[in-house]
Amino acid sequence: MQVNQVRKSFLEYFEKNNHTIMPSGSLVPRNDPSLMFTSAGMVPFKNYFTGAEVAVNKRVSTAQKCVRAGGKHNDLENVGYTARHHTFFEMLGNFSFGDYFKEEAILLAWNYLTKEVSLNTDKLYITIYHDDEEAYKIWKKITGFPDEKIIRIATSDNFWSMGDTGPCGPCSEIFYDHGDKYWGGLPGTAEADGDRFVEIWNLVFMQYEQLAGGSRIALPKPCIDTGMGLERISAVLQGTNHNYETDLFKSLIKASEQVSGNNENLTSHRVIADHLRSSAFLIADGVLPSNEGRGYVLRRIMRRAMRHIHILGAKEPLMHKLVHTLVNEMGDVYPELKRAETVITTTLNLEEVKFRETLDRGLKLLNSNIENLSMGEELRGEVAFKLYDTYGFPLDLTKDILRSKQIAVDEVGFEKEMEAQRKRARAAWVGSGEKATDEVWFNIHETSGATEFLGYTSDEAEAIVKAIIVDGKPVEQASDVEAIIVLNQTPFYAESGGQVGDSGFINRHEVKDTKKFASHIFGHITVLNGEIKCGDTVHAKIDIERRDRIRANHSATHLLHRILRKQLGEHVTQKGSIVTAEKLRFDFSHSQALNKEQIQKIEKEVNRMVIKNHEVLTELSSMDKAIEKGAMALFGEKYGEEVRTIGMGESLELCGGTHVARTGDIGLFKIISEEAIAAGVRRIEAVTALDALNYVILKEEIIKDTAGMLKCSENDIHARVESLIEEKRKAEKEISSLRIALALSSEITSEELGSVNFTVKKLENIPPQDLKNVAFEIQKQIKEGVILVTTTFEERVSVIVIVSQNLQDKYKAGEIIKEVLTAIEGKGGGKADMAQAGGTKVSGIDQAIEKVREFILQLK
Repeated sequence: MQVNQVRKSFLEYFEKNNHTIMPSGSLVPRNDPSLMFTSAGMVPFKNYFTGAEVAVNKRVSTAQKCVRAGGKHNDLENVGYTARHHTFFEMLGNFSFGDYFKEEAILLAWNYLTKEVSLNTDKLYITIYHDDEEAYKIWKKITGFPDEKIIRIATSDNFWSMGDTGPCGPCSEIFYDHGDKYWGGLPGTAEADGDRFVEIWNLVFMQYEQLAGGSRIALPKPCIDTGMGLERISAVLQGTNHNYETDLFKSLIKASEQVSGNNENLTSHRVIADHLRSSAFLIADGVLPSNEGRGYVLRRIMRRAMRHIHILGAKEPLMHKLVHTLVNEMGDVYPELKRAETVITTTLNLEEVKFRETLDRGLKLLNSNIENLSMGEELRGEVAFKLYDTYGFPLDLTKDILRSKQIAVDEVGFEKEMEAQRKRARAAWVGSGEKATDEVWFNIHETSGATEFLGYTSDEAEAIVKAIIVDGKPVEQASDVEAIIVLNQTPFYAESGGQVGDSGFINRHEVKDTKKFASHIFGHITVLNGEIKCGDTVHAKIDIERRDRIRANHSATHLLHRILRKQLGEHVTQKGSIVTAEKLRFDFSHSQALNKEQIQKIEKEVNRMVIKNHEVLTELSSMDKAIEKGAMALFGEKYGEEVRTIGMGESLELCGGTHVARTGDIGLFKIISEEAIAAGVRRIEAVTALDALNYVILKEEIIKDTAGMLKCSENDIHARVESLIEEKRKAEKEISSLRIALALSSEITSEELGSVNFTVKKLENIPPQDLKNVAFEIQKQIKEGVILVTTTFEERVSVIVIVSQNLQDKYKAGEIIKEVLTAIEGKGGGKADMAQAGGTKVSGIDQAIEKVREFILQLK
């Protein structure tokens, strides 16, 4: 069975067994701030296991994309050197949230392996937690295995827990025997880490709650969490013990060999294939390479692959050329790859070009520092740090390069050098997922339910106060303080998807902002004017004028997105946005600055859609149907089973924000800035409606005032300014000529210092830019010798020294000028024939001249 067939058969099997098939969650977790990436199939369902949220579907099955390359889950260094380590992998899983338990979970797993895909039972072994007699009896009954094939494990390997406290339970694993041609022993033996016996499925029986103090109690509704690595089971079904010999990896490796022209160095091709997958999927989920957080882990993965591309001898960027092969293999199952193919390709290419600029120089530094090292010795930490800091080599890349030479890195020394950066990174890193998952919000949800949003159709409403939070703690009543007020229903939009939260009033209490907390609870950040109590009935009213401005900007953002894709190409994808009452800010993937003509065309096209006054249509549908209709799904956004699509003319996007009723309500659209904010990401800021009109009026007033000052019509401003600039240039040239003539009309002092004619000319109020011309004119008169010309202008002193050609073997202007610098407290330099200096100590001119005189006399 090919990999895609295995995935399909697994999901179809569980669908037949009454499981709801859920799409894979994002690689960026939304519900666990302790995780950098989704590293297991259960991560999207963590709140169901903890009881923080209630699952709508009690039986679920998924093929979850996972990354283990950062934080506590990190397999990066082993990838390419082992049969089963990956940075990106797919976890097949089935879950029960208080529905079935051990017996059905075991039966489902066993029947899939032995009946659905027909594995030989002689090849299978079972492990259980040592005191889980219930699991032992079930396995014994279902399989008929002798005791030696049901192995009891007493370690934490077979007991899973979410943390020091919380849900936990014993595990049961299914192992496959690849045969005695591979080294390795059964689980629990000294040879368990070998390649013969491989775990293919893990079943977690979540039946206890771990309490503080060490005791456990039974959960009222035990759950099931299972995971089977798609790559591992595919290897088994394809008759190999090596994941990289399955059809998917063979296809990627073949493409790597063809593009590179190198069919050797299999380890490098494996690294490239694995890292291509993780890089592409992370970019598709909205992660871009950077120097911190998730973006830095992505950069580490990419650069490790790019170093292996270098090993293959590729002279040009290669990794981006493999994206299409990956999309062909996995794009039907993960459509986000197809939608993001262009931005993935562009990002990989840009990153590889950037890294190639420093790779060779970094390798030269590394090689020069290890040429005298022997196996078992260490590369100095400061060298590893320089490779990181100057040449962009992550530490694990340096370790990977040295691995074949059996040279280690002084990581203590490296960490010492890195301490300042590490502190900054820790300060900036705030974890992953949605920030406010505190227990307090889940408690509110349990007692009061989610907040119902009425703001799509209402600007004000009656509501009941369900909770009051002061200083992070729930209280029954509060007065004259800042508090977070939770209502059962509200017209206030909570900050989300780039749109800022609403402001307004709850009774007489001013609402400054509205934010969304866990479990869809809206928190109104309120300055209390008097008392408010839980249970009060209140009147909630938004600032309608402010909301109207926000609505206009948000709808204009959708139109802008559509026009950018139409004008610049389908590679344009939203990379972030902020919609406020004052303006809109839109970040998008594009590698080049927009020129004046492009900006004007984009403005015109957006305003054309505004003028057409399209009705803004809202529709609720399934995610699949919305995508089928062509709705834009934004990378990194979290969507439920039911999504909201906003259509206005040619634009169709998934969006939960508030919008105008018709595009004509936007009034006017005006771009006020366009700039780069990151590699391959641009930013446009714009204004709409009255703010756009005010912007245009301001510019118009400036034009009118300018025309008045220039005494010309507005249409003639450009020509008039050009004429004035030309007149100014001619006048400045004439003034400069007069200054030079005036300067030359005064006395020039010369003296003989031995055989050297030393000429000095001291000037005042001559701009430094004219000084060189004065010096050249004096040189024409003096012919031979050393000439020193000074001027004081606007409390600064400037000096030029010229040495005639016949003296330059002995006297060099660049050396003479050094004698001037200290005296005038300045800076300067030059060559043998001419040198210049400028300084702030005007009173030091005479001292400077004397120093030059002494310097000449010393060399005579």
